[in-house]
Amino acid sequence: MIRTLPCSRLYKVGYSLYILLFYIFLIMPLVTICVLAFNDSNFIALPWNGFSLDWFFADTDDRLGLFKDPDLMMSVWTSVETGFFVAMFSTIVGTIAALLFEEERFRFKGLLYFLALAPLVIPGVVLGISILLTSTYTGTYMEETFGWDMEFLSPGFWLVVIGQFSFGATYVMLLVGARLKKFDKVLEEAALSLRATRLEVIRLITLPFLRPAIIGAFVVTFLISFSNFNTTIFLIGSDPTLPVDLYSRIKFSSTPVLNAVSFMIVMFITFSAMISFVLNRKKI
Repeated sequence: MIRTLPCSRLYKVGYSLYILLFYIFLIMPLVTICVLAFNDSNFIALPWNGFSLDWFFADTDDRLGLFKDPDLMMSVWTSVETGFFVAMFSTIVGTIAALLFEEERFRFKGLLYFLALAPLVIPGVVLGISILLTSTYTGTYMEETFGWDMEFLSPGFWLVVIGQFSFGATYVMLLVGARLKKFDKVLEEAALSLRATRLEVIRLITLPFLRPAIIGAFVVTFLISFSNFNTTIFLIGSDPTLPVDLYSRIKFSSTPVLNAVSFMIVMFITFSAMISFVLNRKKI
């Protein structure tokens, strides 16, 4: 529809109702679980029994708060640590990949770009199983053939990092590549004509232009890693990440501490997204 033409009243009402219902559907579950995080009840759902911070700070026999549960806090730290390394490695490799695909010409470029996007369309379950089988076979072969102890290929922290890195770098490549498409190549040509080296052009001109996208890609990749479950579940060792820990807890016992964890995650993601938005807005 041409937006400059007048619209019927029915269209305006339907459009407004659609937007309202869409955001209610999107936000209501998050609001509900955040409110129930402060419910003075031993049950994860309604009814509302009053305001309480027990599921954050309590340390009693019947109630163990989020910040008093060492196992839960350890899983949070594992997720944070995993997310940091995944985001760091993915940002470095993904940025380099974006520069190569956007600025260089080489054979089979289209095919290689398609293969780089493959981790985004392959189900996480399939990706996790394939990485587990490949790493197990490779580690066993190296140990039996050369006597090398490839411990990082066993289920555990570093295998989770490798597994999540496989798709994290692709997200970074797409985000940085989208920013790079807006780059004015005349700036590079002018710098090269003034006898700047290729490395100096990248360091002084290209990377400063890409900085907002790189920061945003780092934050996005960290959040994706922090909340990933379907790939991580196959690669985790004895120290579970937060999503895996919550899954194992909810199978056997559901307490409002799960609501408290969800509330903290929502607040953390919202705060991180706001920081990324503000930084990008200032530098674009």
